Amino acid sequence: MKFKNIPVLSFIEDLYNEPISSERFKTYISKLQGETKGDLDLPIGGFNPMAKEHVLQKIKELKNINAEKLIKEVTENLNTKYENQNSEVIKIVLNLADDLKGGWTNRYTTDFDSKFKLNALVTRKFCTPYFWTSENYNAAIIKQRTLEYVYRTIFWLNNSKIQTLEDYVNQEIFVKQRTTSIIQIDKDKKYDFIKVFYEEHKEKGDYSILFNFFYGDHASASLNYPQYGIKDVNGFEYAEMLASKIKTNI
Repeated sequence: MKFKNIPVLSFIEDLYNEPISSERFKTYISKLQGETKGDLDLPIGGFNPMAKEHVLQKIKELKNINAEKLIKEVTENLNTKYENQNSEVIKIVLNLADDLKGGWTNRYTTDFDSKFKLNALVTRKFCTPYFWTSENYNAAIIKQRTLEYVYRTIFWLNNSKIQTLEDYVNQEIFVKQRTTSIIQIDKDKKYDFIKVFYEEHKEKGDYSILFNFFYGDHASASLNYPQYGIKDVNGFEYAEMLASKIKTNI
């Protein structure tokens, strides 16, 4: 297995420097789909093709800290570990989602899809680390986020299609074990409710349960989704707690 960074920021910057128009949208779709309508040739679905000036500024910030060079450094380190396993080449493509003024981007649902709806990407050997316009970027964030998404891809490659809550939690445990050198758990947090909820629902795959488990009642309420009482500790924190307890030889 080999990982390869595919730079896209210069293309996106040039695109955003063009006036917002149907031509700009067509250029974006052409790059996204390639020559086959409805296909996925370059996974840039996180970018808003009609984004305004503030997103262009964030693109420039990513370029100024050499984000794609940092991702390339991550891929080179990963290749020393995995390149002898098989001949697959996983292409890593940075995505930037607009959670500030992007009318078609909901932070919660977009984040969920980027982490858990990976089948179309993995079958095409793509990995798409997501970043947000609301964030301040630095080298540590770029590298950490890239690693997290790479290990989600590896989890999908090594497991059958994940469907249940237990599958989703196992994915995030797998990621945390391999991307966090020291996992520090907030001992003041109470995990009793979410533990009981998880044990009761771990074999289920209902979207409303999965979403609420990881993002909590506040996120569900904002979208008029069902709420199940996930308030003080969310599913990512629960997976992190479990990862801290499982000793593996990685």
